[in-house]
Amino acid sequence: MISYIKGTLAEKRDAGAVVEASGIGYFIYMSTTSLSGLPAEGKEVKVYTHFSVGQDAMRLYGFLDEEERDLFRMLIRVSGLGPKGALGILSTLSADELRFAILADDEKAISRAPGVGKKIAQKIIVELKDKMDLQEAFDAKSAHVAAAAVAGSTAMDDARDEAVQALVALGYGGAAALKAVKASQLPETASAEDWIREALKHM
Repeated sequence: MISYIKGTLAEKRDAGAVVEASGIGYFIYMSTTSLSGLPAEGKEVKVYTHFSVGQDAMRLYGFLDEEERDLFRMLIRVSGLGPKGALGILSTLSADELRFAILADDEKAISRAPGVGKKIAQKIIVELKDKMDLQEAFDAKSAHVAAAAVAGSTAMDDARDEAVQALVALGYGGAAALKAVKASQLPETASAEDWIREALKHM
């Protein structure tokens, strides 16, 4: 119904943000990940939205990119998981981490989200795993790394990315592998093998 809202960021709140467009202030529920990526109040912003009609209210849920919105829509289709739980997951795991967690059957990573227990995490894996592709997950991660590098971020380089892929192939959870590699302290010239050995100390 509403694909996105483009306007001025009027206010940031704990559960979401108010975006003013054409004289109307829209309150949009957002994950903490999306909230942290918003510009300063008073700046122009474009928020991709999902319109939800519940028994007691109509709500707008917002995301900084269509990818996160697509994951949100997949999550709310899982039986027993509503919009609040889906936002909680996306506040705990990035889109890349969530995909890797699902593909690697890493229910522990998913169940760290508030209000998401072991049974719901298992349902998410069972119902969504067949809808995801490991190569596409790696391609998406690589695209995000490249974009972050262009923006001047200290994102993982190729050797570290290879290390994450290798750890996942060895059977470790995707989210855990990412965190272990990020926690490793090695020079930028280190090889993928060096990153793997160091990351295993943090697993």
